[in-house]
Amino acid sequence: MRILPKLVNFALFTVKKYQIDESHGLSHAINVLHHSHNILESEIGNYPQLDEQRNIVYTSALMHDLCDKKYMSENEGSNNIIEFLSKNTTLADYEVDIVHKIITTMSYSKVKNTGYPDLGIYQMAYHIVREADLLSAYDVERSIIYKMNHESGDFNASFQDALTLFDNRMFKHNEDKLFVTKYSKHMSRILEKEACLRIKQWKIILEGTT
Repeated sequence: MRILPKLVNFALFTVKKYQIDESHGLSHAINVLHHSHNILESEIGNYPQLDEQRNIVYTSALMHDLCDKKYMSENEGSNNIIEFLSKNTTLADYEVDIVHKIITTMSYSKVKNTGYPDLGIYQMAYHIVREADLLSAYDVERSIIYKMNHESGDFNASFQDALTLFDNRMFKHNEDKLFVTKYSKHMSRILEKEACLRIKQWKIILEGTT
């Protein structure tokens, strides 16, 4: 994918411009990219069209938080992405349109409120990026960092907020049937266990400090 370096550079530029904190920054985008790749490879036997949709999947993974309303106007961010992709990549207009549809409908809150969009032959591409984002969210520290940057700035309060988030949302993803691929169903269970262990470790660390 020759456009990948351009996408990463644009993501870094946007992160700096809009002061997107590390919870939704370049590192998170790259994690979503890697999960997207793994899910795609696990599903390509069932959905051969995914091989021709790699650019859409990988681009959506890297761009998905660059129009997040927590950091900017969603319309402004979306327009920035569309303009960049149209002028600086080999993506066709219809591919840019699909990327835009994926990244503006895949968030947890939008799925819970309105369900999944109908993207036809790109439906699995949509689920791949959406699930990759959910898998990346099992990072306990990411949740703490976001809370510290956007709320009180107090670590203890942010840690408690993270615990609530994991209890009320993260640990219920399978129960809520938010994963449709075998890879994500399996990986989410592994990441749940790792998150539980991480939370236990944090509690031990906090109890051992004065």
